[in-house]
Amino acid sequence: MIKVITYGTYDLLHYGHIRLLERAKALGDYLIVGVTADDFDRQRGKINVQQTLEERVAAVKETGIADKIIIEEYEGQKIDDIKRYGVDIFTVGSDWEGYFDYLNEYCKVVYLPRTQGVSSSELRAEKSSVKIGMVGYSSFLNKVYRESKFVNAVDVTSICSSDFTKLKDIRKETLQCTDNYSAMLDNVDAVYIHSHPTLHYDEIHKALEAGKHVLCESPVVLQKKQYDELLQLAGKNNLILMEAIRTAYMLAYSRLLLIVKGGKIGKVVSVDATCTSLSTYGNFGENSKKWGSLEDWGPTALLPVFQILGTGYTEVDFFSIEDNKYPGTDAFTKVNVSYPDATATIKVGTGVKSEGELIVSGTKGYIYVPAPWWKTDYFEVRYEHPEDNKRQFYQLEGDGIRYELVEFAHAIQKGDAEFYINRNVTGAIVDVMERFTNQYC
Repeated sequence: MIKVITYGTYDLLHYGHIRLLERAKALGDYLIVGVTADDFDRQRGKINVQQTLEERVAAVKETGIADKIIIEEYEGQKIDDIKRYGVDIFTVGSDWEGYFDYLNEYCKVVYLPRTQGVSSSELRAEKSSVKIGMVGYSSFLNKVYRESKFVNAVDVTSICSSDFTKLKDIRKETLQCTDNYSAMLDNVDAVYIHSHPTLHYDEIHKALEAGKHVLCESPVVLQKKQYDELLQLAGKNNLILMEAIRTAYMLAYSRLLLIVKGGKIGKVVSVDATCTSLSTYGNFGENSKKWGSLEDWGPTALLPVFQILGTGYTEVDFFSIEDNKYPGTDAFTKVNVSYPDATATIKVGTGVKSEGELIVSGTKGYIYVPAPWWKTDYFEVRYEHPEDNKRQFYQLEGDGIRYELVEFAHAIQKGDAEFYINRNVTGAIVDVMERFTNQYC
């Protein structure tokens, strides 16, 4: 019996996939098909996959071509599979020609011509391209635009700004550039908002009233009652209102949460997060405003606090230093969050620098994430005895922006924006911002 093996993602299974599987099967008597796991795809930077692993496996199974279906979960697995299953032929599409020649040491390698005129990438683009308009004046929007090019589920088509000083890169592109928000809303499906937090409520409300989905940089708003009102409006109009904290969508961070929730470090008693930067957002022109340190970094630092310890906190207190250069904004703020049986501390600063690490302390061990923890691809699970420590590495592309945009598109398709950040967490972040504003502003 001649055994043949091939691999693929098989997202939105189409005629080209089926023809490739048929030709692979014709090379021998028994066909093994490896379907890539979701985590493995993300580690390789393949972020546009539309279907779950279960859906993709089911689609391959329904073709009736595969004699056995396996899951590809790690780099180098192909060699293990070839040896484990006694494979005679490895085959893959000709667009990979030469790449897998190293497998000739273990079996015969055959590159098959692909069916012309059809691809999963084209199908995904045709199926779900969301036209997005960007709102704001920060240079960060240049990066968002560049990263959007990696996500075929979205298409950034326009930008609305009161100040284009820091948006020269975007203005070179063929985008609609305007200072008329209503005009932009007429030509998009959704908006990405990165303006000053004091402007968010009006901008979100107007977008939702116009029937547009919203991805907004956190803090979404600065008052809890405003957030509740916007959620109600979004629900009434069947729209997505999603919070943009890039860290939440990064693979390393999401795996950290699973390890914590799985009890690997025991009961968590403390979360300590620090986020600082010498650069600041805002003050680029007469209509621009500067972010305070808590407005800038607070939501990111609070994210692991509320996602790990929950939102049942009993007390929140602040220590803050005003920015001498920009009165009315904080240059550094320390927040202590108390729970019945745990505690958390965040430190945030703009124009202030400290070690940007995250430490989650438990009764069996702790998790250490080095600076900058908010865009990490690596963390350590540490125990009493160093020989028990575990290091975790995950691929990170584009500071998490492209992952965030992918999830925004998925949320619009599925009608659910709570997979990575639930509404209780967003509400708790808004509550802390409101408490701080009432006390210091």
